[in-house]
Amino acid sequence: MSTLARLALGRVLIFRGDVSGGIRLLDEAMVAVNAGEVSAVVVGDSYCAAIDACHDVFDVRRGQVWTAALSRWCDTQPDLVPYAGLCLVHRAEFLQLKGAWVEAMAIAGLARRRLSSPVVQLAHGAAIYQQGELHRLRGQYDEAERCYRQASDHGRDPQPGLSLLRLALGQDDAAAHGIGRALAEADDLVSRPQLLAAYIEVMLTVGDVPAARAACTELAQVARSLGSALLTAASDRATGAVELADGDPGTALAPLRRASSGFRSVEATYDVARTGILIARARRAIGDKEGAVLEFDASRATLSGLGAVGDLAMLDRLVHGGAETSDQLLTAREVQVLRLVARGSTNRSIGAELGLSERTIDRHVSNIFAKLGVSSRAAATAFAYELDLL
Repeated sequence: MSTLARLALGRVLIFRGDVSGGIRLLDEAMVAVNAGEVSAVVVGDSYCAAIDACHDVFDVRRGQVWTAALSRWCDTQPDLVPYAGLCLVHRAEFLQLKGAWVEAMAIAGLARRRLSSPVVQLAHGAAIYQQGELHRLRGQYDEAERCYRQASDHGRDPQPGLSLLRLALGQDDAAAHGIGRALAEADDLVSRPQLLAAYIEVMLTVGDVPAARAACTELAQVARSLGSALLTAASDRATGAVELADGDPGTALAPLRRASSGFRSVEATYDVARTGILIARARRAIGDKEGAVLEFDASRATLSGLGAVGDLAMLDRLVHGGAETSDQLLTAREVQVLRLVARGSTNRSIGAELGLSERTIDRHVSNIFAKLGVSSRAAATAFAYELDLL
């Protein structure tokens, strides 16, 4: 009973904001579990409680260790299937983070089956959502859409995955609306950090740098309060992405490099690759073309190994340019604005010519800079010549 008491008290401390104190109690409880000092039922309850706590505070290292240990223990206890439902979902999440996407999909499918029989359990939607995430990352967008809708039917909000899917499909307005709604409704420390990270990505894509910067500040505060290496890396990457979008690639590099190191420390393979793309864009923007190529190549190798089809297509557009970039990386309106920027027009005169407000043109120009990885109108003009837009 002392083991379960430590786990319960640890969860309470975490809930009250004492994350380090709560984790310390979880560690003490798991020592007894690993030493074989408790019954099989207590072992199962202990693993699930500890894994749920790790999930809630984004403690990736402990979560990975304890989910792997639970999987090994469950193999020796085939009749104790109650411990193989939600814990399996968390196991799939940790595997996804490490880049083991094939195994993660298998585990998510197993969780989905076990959570639907003999009756459908509350966490069933979480398992379906996890499948949707893996489909999205692999560029299987129709399957991802289907999973997100099914997850919603089972009570799991499909955000932020659905908005990131809309972003991948070029449906920027739908992405912004969806993630904005979800973030406005989220008030817990479990879902909000994930929503903030996605919100920043969406806002930068639609050119709303101030909104992204405000969300970045909040994400940094959450990361500090939880002491999570994963969230700290996500916060650093967001900071770098905002600086890059705001036309300051030199300032962006330091947080982006910290983010890369942070993601490496928790073996977040995919996130390392995506951060590498941002580093490459920043290095290219400051004139370090050779360094940019090295970063692009490293990210491509990782993404190819993962099967991240959508990210690879985006990376090819960034690297190769050409007509494909003008048609797919930039929207039709952004191409119009870029042509006028290249002709030396001011944002006010561009707005007058296109019948748009100067503020709208400011947003388009910022978005163009972010997508092309440039920090000045001169660099954007050079890019316009490369793309044969003039």
